[in-house]
Order: sequence, then C-alpha cells, then structure tokens
Amino acid sequence: MKTINVPIKKPILGDATGTNTGRNMKMEIQTTKKDDVLTVSLTGRLDTTTSPQLDEELKKSLDGIRELTMDLEGLEYISSAGLRILLSTQKTMNQQGTMKLINVSSMVMDVFEVTGFSDILTIE
Repeated sequence: MKTINVPIKKPILGDATGTNTGRNMKMEIQTTKKDDVLTVSLTGRLDTTTSPQLDEELKKSLDGIRELTMDLEGLEYISSAGLRILLSTQKTMNQQGTMKLINVSSMVMDVFEVTGFSDILTIE
C-alpha cells in the first residue's frame, strides 16, 4: 500500500485577505495493487489544488491495470477539476478494463447527479 499526503493551505473562513496562516487542509491518496487490480482510496478534498497529484499518481499506476476501484468514502469535496480527472481515468479504463466508484457520500453523489456523471460512471 502506498499513501500520498497532499497538504494545502486555506485561509480561515471569513478572512478575505488570506494573509493569515490558515488551517491545513489536505487530500490523502492511498493505493493498493494486487496483480492487475488497483484500489485507490481518497480522503479530503479533490479540487484544483490536489487534482494534479491524483492525476500524476493514476498515470503512473494504471499501466497493466484491468480493474480499478476508487473508494471515495473519505472524500469530502469534489470540484470540476476532480470530475475531469475521474472522466479522464474512466476513458483510460474503458480501453483496458473496468472502473467503479464505491462508498460515495451523498454530497459527492449530488455533484455526480447534477453534472450527469452518475450516468457515465459505475457507482456501487
């Protein structure tokens, strides 16, 4: 298993200046690979700040993978940048195997439904 922590700094709510040190927000990416099966677990926020790290990790990890499971149980937020990564990954996996999302929270599922991604992605 491999874990990647992606720390980001966000200003404290209500501080429009962004001059304080803020609170530390992060996304954690955990990958578990067995043969041609990969599970990626996400915790935190998948947004414009953290999505490049997920994209990089997926590009390194998907070679030879026939089954990808993305566990979103710990995902608190997803932006359009995160949706773009999921769509790109789905297209890759359509060519070499299958991809499914599991443990999707109601908040993230609402985003999938509003954007139409619930019709494109396999969600269990």
